[in-house]
Amino acid sequence: MPLSESSLKRLREVVDPDRFSTGISNLSLHAKDESFHPAHLPDAVLWPRTTEEVSRIVKICNEEEIPVTPWGAGTSLEGNPIPVKGGIVLDLQQMNKILSIRENDLQVDVQAGVVFKDLNKKLQRYGLFFPPDPGASATIGGMVANNASGIRAIKYGATKDLIQRLTVVLADGSVIHPGTLAFKTSSGLDLCRLFAGSEGILGIVTEITLRLAGIPPEFLAAVVSFPTGEAASLTVSQIIRSGLSPAALEFIGTDSVRLINKYTETFNFPESPLIFIEFHGTSKEGLAADLELVRELCEDNGATRFEAGIGRQARAKLWEARYNLHDFILREHPGLEPMAIDTAVPISKLPDIVAFAEKITRNRGIIGYVFGHAGSGNIHMPMMGDPNDTKSWAVLEEINHQLVEYAISLGGTATGEHGVGIGKIQFMELEHGESLEVMRKIKKLLDPKGILNPGKMF
Repeated sequence: MPLSESSLKRLREVVDPDRFSTGISNLSLHAKDESFHPAHLPDAVLWPRTTEEVSRIVKICNEEEIPVTPWGAGTSLEGNPIPVKGGIVLDLQQMNKILSIRENDLQVDVQAGVVFKDLNKKLQRYGLFFPPDPGASATIGGMVANNASGIRAIKYGATKDLIQRLTVVLADGSVIHPGTLAFKTSSGLDLCRLFAGSEGILGIVTEITLRLAGIPPEFLAAVVSFPTGEAASLTVSQIIRSGLSPAALEFIGTDSVRLINKYTETFNFPESPLIFIEFHGTSKEGLAADLELVRELCEDNGATRFEAGIGRQARAKLWEARYNLHDFILREHPGLEPMAIDTAVPISKLPDIVAFAEKITRNRGIIGYVFGHAGSGNIHMPMMGDPNDTKSWAVLEEINHQLVEYAISLGGTATGEHGVGIGKIQFMELEHGESLEVMRKIKKLLDPKGILNPGKMF
């Protein structure tokens, strides 16, 4: 049901008039993320600037049982911030202050709406950075909600591994501050990790203290081509098992390589699977020794080309091409939508999932652009189709099911970093079994009226 005038009046009183909207243009902008999932209009959008405003808004919504969907940058790929039950969208993008930088502690305090790329630009002058990098211009709050990771997770961990302390508004409007500024603690339950990855269904994160890393003085990178995806992914497993510590280890399948060659002027890679390896360290000599060992491993697995010593400019352009791969795929298939695969498996099973993905798409005549964060066993495979074409879209759904079920059978997960949102709800019971009921109980305890991002995860 649409919100009553009395409810709208109460909400309007919390924020300035220019930070409250029921206009169709603003509602439409907050009805859909970057996924193929259908849009749902909210009844109103509010832009708070402080935790106190969020608390007052959520308290009103809890009293009147109004759905509340938090919104970061809208870059999610599984419908995570789509307001499927209407109500209000709480857009946190104006909560964009960097509150404190404590360089000697390698910590920063930020509001949830800070964009991680802007944060890292600011931190450069201190020789520090926040390592997780999902590619898109995500907000820190959105990264916490989805437990974003990206290309450097193999060395630095995911967002949840770098959270020191949170400020969270609960469903009744109360505010808690889980976590500590100490580097480690054994005190009580780890509530920070509970809220990380919860997609706003347990509480709304408004402020975050993050642990940072020093910008490495040296790096060394290599691009290696292989005859098959299985050979490339097997090499990934062996590199990690060898005791080396790469900062990034990306897999890019043949069709994805073809698009990079087509839409960039810089590269002309062999049209075969490749891996991109990057090491961070304090000396070029040490990194060169690591890379020589990697060369031997790659050649033992049939590498057809090993290009090492990539300079800073070429490295930046390569990462730019990798980040733009999603856009290249959309340009290659105008008018179609991607169904995003985001499975992750144990490292030793990476060759199995890559081979399986390539086989089932090839057998069904579907082009699947296989790529991903191979160092953490996380494979993406956008498949293009028309959601309005029921018959052809059903083929993609079937492949999606087969891939996720196979990943779970290998001890993996339905989603490595995109989150559950709308698209992965169907796999929650298969993956979690009886543990899913414990999750439901936690949700019921913290949000008894079910107002926080309803229709997600369960």
